[in-house]
Amino acid sequence: MSVEVTRLPTGLVVVTDAMPHLETAALGVWVGSGSRDEQPDEHGISHLLEHMAFKGTSRRTARQIAEEIEAVGGDLNAATSVETTAYYARVLRGPVPLALDVLSDILADPAFDPEELRREQNVIVQEIGASEDAPDDLIWDKLQETAFPSQPIGRSILGTPATVRSFDRSRLGAYLRRNYRGPDMIVVATGAVEHLAVVAEVESRFASFAGPGPVTPEPARFIGGSRIETRDLEQVHIALAMHGLPHRDPNLPSLQVFTNVLGGGMSSRLFQEVREQRGLCYAIYAFHAPYSDVGMFGLYAGTDAADVPELMHVVVGEINAAAETINEAEVARAKAQMKAGLLMALESSTARAEQLARQLLNWGRPIPLQELVAKIEAVTVESARAAGRALITRGRPAIAALGPGPGLESAATIADSLARRAA
Repeated sequence: MSVEVTRLPTGLVVVTDAMPHLETAALGVWVGSGSRDEQPDEHGISHLLEHMAFKGTSRRTARQIAEEIEAVGGDLNAATSVETTAYYARVLRGPVPLALDVLSDILADPAFDPEELRREQNVIVQEIGASEDAPDDLIWDKLQETAFPSQPIGRSILGTPATVRSFDRSRLGAYLRRNYRGPDMIVVATGAVEHLAVVAEVESRFASFAGPGPVTPEPARFIGGSRIETRDLEQVHIALAMHGLPHRDPNLPSLQVFTNVLGGGMSSRLFQEVREQRGLCYAIYAFHAPYSDVGMFGLYAGTDAADVPELMHVVVGEINAAAETINEAEVARAKAQMKAGLLMALESSTARAEQLARQLLNWGRPIPLQELVAKIEAVTVESARAAGRALITRGRPAIAALGPGPGLESAATIADSLARRAA
């Protein structure tokens, strides 16, 4: 196994996977802190901090940050999620130290210049406005809020225009100091890298991230319910959620197989029945999003307002049927797709870095490929069916619908029949 791991005295973990056939390297800093770690008056600060990290330090202006990386053919990016924030770079073999220097600089010494902050707040407010104009994106914020009401995990990652504009440099700095701590940070380097050289660079450049890890956020509570909004749109956008499983639950692979069979691809039951056989929509799919202490099964479809009742009846029927009639061929096909996804990640330094970061944050160690494959192979027809039945009986679903015309409430009524049947 080419993966090597070193834990520094600060608690920060360095993990590398050398891929000798590559001439490029993917490097990233993953912080186990995201929108879920925000206090009630901090809605959107995680995402704003991610943006502001690139807007200058005491050594580099925002332009210099971009130019130094692009001058060596590399690129920088970042992403904020519910439980993590990631900052990453991709460069050729030679500039690996430069990329690590830039990544450490933007996190350890961000300037938070007031004028840059004002401009970036405007940018994010525009981003919020753009999301409001994209119903197939907005529907997920509505669904998350319905599934986890009045909880940090249920709030949108972007924040609101009012909250985003309320933050100043002192609050950004306080949030960074509270949440960006060594025990909750992973530096990952994959591709054309050498472990000891990366460790030496990280040890010297990330020494300031010392101290205990941040406080664990409040436990999540999946509540469920409905959120219906009438809008002047061409389609009704529907998203359904059910109470799923957290990362470490031993039944997670079985639930993932169930989800894949139900709505994971063109051969899935929902795609074949709803789109191919009935022509009720263009897009329909299902997924499962695990978090540290909870999970969310999700399903999306877009359809004509007149077709909402039929579509929802079919969806509910297929979920119930899959929990009782999934067969050997479907399970084998889903397992093959899941194994292929794992193997494909090994062919990309970027995908491999993301995979290792998730494993270290969720399980505290890199998971050997053989172990992951063994967990998938252990899924049986009965365990997949049992995962589906447990999903249905775990409580009331959450449903969000955006679109035109009367009758959207029928979507919520039909979705609630899942819970009634389980009872």
